[in-house]
Amino acid sequence: MKQSMRDRLQILVERYQWLTAELSKPEILKDQNAYKEYNREYSELDELVQGFTSYLEQEQQLEDVEKMLQDPEMRELAREESQQLQASMQQLKEQLYALLIPADPDDQRNVYLEIRAGTGGDEAALFAGDLYRMYFKYCEKRRWTLDIVSSAPGQHGGFREIITQITGKRVYALLKFESGAHRVQRVPVTETQGRIHTSACTVAVLPEPDKNEELEIARDDLRIDTYRSSGAGGQHVNTTDSAIRITHIPTGITVECQDERSQHKNRAKAMALLSARIKDAQQRQQQHQQSAARKLLVGSGDRSERIRTYNFPQGRVTDHRINLTLYSLEQVLEGELEPVIEGLSKEYVAEQMAQKLD
Repeated sequence: MKQSMRDRLQILVERYQWLTAELSKPEILKDQNAYKEYNREYSELDELVQGFTSYLEQEQQLEDVEKMLQDPEMRELAREESQQLQASMQQLKEQLYALLIPADPDDQRNVYLEIRAGTGGDEAALFAGDLYRMYFKYCEKRRWTLDIVSSAPGQHGGFREIITQITGKRVYALLKFESGAHRVQRVPVTETQGRIHTSACTVAVLPEPDKNEELEIARDDLRIDTYRSSGAGGQHVNTTDSAIRITHIPTGITVECQDERSQHKNRAKAMALLSARIKDAQQRQQQHQQSAARKLLVGSGDRSERIRTYNFPQGRVTDHRINLTLYSLEQVLEGELEPVIEGLSKEYVAEQMAQKLD
């Protein structure tokens, strides 16, 4: 383990010991705000401190075992124990590095999930419908709530565009790597020659800002239009002019909401979505400006990047960022996204760890 990492861990151990002492003081127990804050930090450090303590204990054991290697009668046993300890210490070290990676502040947030049909015409719209159903099924499995904010149905089924709001526990943490271009390869129902066509959709996952974090947008920068809800716009859509379309004039970003009966509620939802879109655009511009720095393969979030292919003839799903191929297309489209999401999350952690070790 690098000395710099060891020093950093020792500082955190000392902070943990200080918090342990503070949490037992009567004045802290009486101050609920201070107690909650200290207890939260204590809980966050607990696993890391226990892991580092185990690492140091095993390090001492390894030193003792290395001395036993000098004894011919104990050499074979000591060699085996040494190998086991080294493997255990390497695993602990990787866990400690992973725990030191700063948590994404957006991981606990709800999200707006946007799916748009790209190249491929009607087939792309049908594929957008398949993706929507896949995410809907995944939300059901995780007991998240998915609400349609706005939608534009395709001429022959599916969606030209569908925007949803997903609420639940750690939604952004699990869906943040879904942003990008999704490609499908299959024989469309309208294809008489049996030829395989390639179509595409783009997916965007935007963390929902807190109320106090929504951007302050000048009223003069907005153009607000009302219209009548239509299509599969949600459970409570009616025929009044309650749907809202808001255009942010400086950026040209447009959002719509037609899910609620109340124009006021639709406007509030649309403003929250607009704030998330503007914030996302600002962050992506910032990332683009910092492109000289090392670009994370998994976490780039580039909307134009082809991230995944769904090949129907072979029953195959391939995530191109981590070279993961699964021959379980049907299960994935039924919402069994865990193998893909876990693979992406592990790769992201590995990349972050590699940066720390550079």
